[in-house]
Amino acid sequence: MKKINLKNILKKTFKKKPKKVKKIKKIKKVKNIKAKKVIKKSEKKIKKIIKQKKEVKKIKEENKKSETLRISKSNEQKPEIKKIKKQQTEKKEYKPKDYVVYPKHGIGQILSVSTKNIGGIEVQCYDIKFEKDKAIGLLPINKQSHLRHLATINQVNKSISILKSKPRIKRSMWSRRAQEYEQKITSGKIYELAEVVRDLNKGDDLMVDQSYSERQLFEKAYERILFEFQIVLNLSLEDTQKKLDKALNRNQENQQAPISIEKKIQATPEEFSE
Repeated sequence: MKKINLKNILKKTFKKKPKKVKKIKKIKKVKNIKAKKVIKKSEKKIKKIIKQKKEVKKIKEENKKSETLRISKSNEQKPEIKKIKKQQTEKKEYKPKDYVVYPKHGIGQILSVSTKNIGGIEVQCYDIKFEKDKAIGLLPINKQSHLRHLATINQVNKSISILKSKPRIKRSMWSRRAQEYEQKITSGKIYELAEVVRDLNKGDDLMVDQSYSERQLFEKAYERILFEFQIVLNLSLEDTQKKLDKALNRNQENQQAPISIEKKIQATPEEFSE
């Protein structure tokens, strides 16, 4: 028979088994903490990487935009700047020594056709002499639509019949009527000039008061139509004035001396622009 050793039996029975469990738990806790730390670090790294990627994308997009802009600027077809050295060719409707009517300045005579350098462009101009204003005007050929030929004999006869007709005086304010008369005078149309002369004519009625502006408009229209009649009818200034006064029933004795038009002109060049 073997000897029973009580000590060994007691040791075996009273061994501390839970110590092993505690160690396992501690190891597990440590492992969990380490894993969490690793996960946090990895998450931080991932976030940093994502941020870096986003920044890189932004930089790339900006670079692409700048490149596209540069490419578009380089590919853009720049408009060709053509320096106009000469004026566009137009037919000359008027010749030197022709009489023309410029609406704002009245009747003038074309002296010559010259080329002027205006802003680095060669422009062909009519040199027009205005006897009343004692000036020479320069009118580009591309604006010759503002000019008109002198009236024909039929138009002169019709305008004389307008002068003989009864005046049409409106009851509106004088300021409005004055504007209408001024527009008719500056239109350059002979029929409208005749209407202004007819409406503002007071004849021999000395009792009628006439304002300064009214008399000024009448004289302006009267002089223009007188000068045009003189050239068209090829009469002297006195004869044309008698004919006009007869149509207007004006007494020639009470009127002033005929308007004298000087032949000698000291002119300064003037350019018309509209």
